[in-house]
Amino acid sequence: MPLKDLLTQSGLNLTPAEGKIVQALLADYPTSGLGTASNLAKRAGVSDPTVARLSAKLGFDSFADLQSMLITEIEARLQSPLLMFETKRTAGDGPATVQTYLQSVAHRVAETETAVPAQNYDQAVDLIMAAKGRVLLLGGRFSRHLAGILAGYLGQFRGQVTDLARFSAESFDLLLELGSRDVLIVFDYRRYQTDIVRFATQAAERGVKLILFTDPWLSPIAEKAEVVFIVPSEVNSPYDTLAPALAQLEALSLHAVMRSGDAARRRIEALEAIRSSVGVTVSEKVT
Repeated sequence: MPLKDLLTQSGLNLTPAEGKIVQALLADYPTSGLGTASNLAKRAGVSDPTVARLSAKLGFDSFADLQSMLITEIEARLQSPLLMFETKRTAGDGPATVQTYLQSVAHRVAETETAVPAQNYDQAVDLIMAAKGRVLLLGGRFSRHLAGILAGYLGQFRGQVTDLARFSAESFDLLLELGSRDVLIVFDYRRYQTDIVRFATQAAERGVKLILFTDPWLSPIAEKAEVVFIVPSEVNSPYDTLAPALAQLEALSLHAVMRSGDAARRRIEALEAIRSSVGVTVSEKVT
C-alpha cells in the first residue's frame, strides 16, 4: 500500500498533533517527507517524538523506515525505460519472450476490472455529459494517442469535444477561455510530463473540472482531479503497458453511450448519415 493510502485510510485514530503531521506530509506529497524528522515536526508545529509515534502507528519501526518507503515510491514514479532495462530484461529473444510479455499484459488488463470503484465511471460520465462548455482531452508523448481515441468516441455522442494532440507552449493560451463550464480529461503516466501537469493545474485553478487517467504511482494532477482512473501498468518489459488504460477508456465510452440513450443514438445516426453521403468508408459509395 502506498504511504499516501496509509495516511488517508479510514479508521486511523490520530491525535490532533499526529493529524498535523499527516497534513504536512500530504501538503506536498511525496517530497514533503524527505527531510529530517525534526524538520517535519517543525513544519507541522509539533514535537519530534510525535513524528516517531505516528510512524509507529502506521506500522513502521522508525521514521527512517517510513521515509525509506517514500523514497521507493518516488524512485518508482521516476523510472525510465533505460533504468528499468536491467531489472526487466528477459532471457532470450524468441517466441517465449513474446508469450511471457503478452501473458503479463493480459494479467494487467484483467486487474483493470477492479482497479477503480464502479462509481468512478458514473461520476466521469456525469461530468462529461453535463458539461455546458467544452470537453478537452490531453495526454503526454505516448498517452496522447489514448486521449485521441477517447476524443473520437466522445465526439460521437456530444459536441464541443477537443483533442489537444499537438500540445505546445501556445496551447497554454487556451486557459484564457476555460472555466467552470468545461471539463479536461488528462492521461498522465510515469514519467509525468511537466507541461501536462502545469496545464492541468492551471486549468483546475480556473474552475475546470478534471478527470485523470494515471497509474498506481499517481500523477501530481491527482490532487486536483474530480475523478481519478488508476490502472496497473507494470509488465514484463522495460516499458509500461497502456493496454489496460485503453480498456478502461473504452469501458468509459460504452458506459457513456449506454447512459445517454436515445440522445446518443440520434447523434450517431446523424453522423452516420453525413459520413454515408460522402462515402467515408470503403463499403459506402457516393451517389
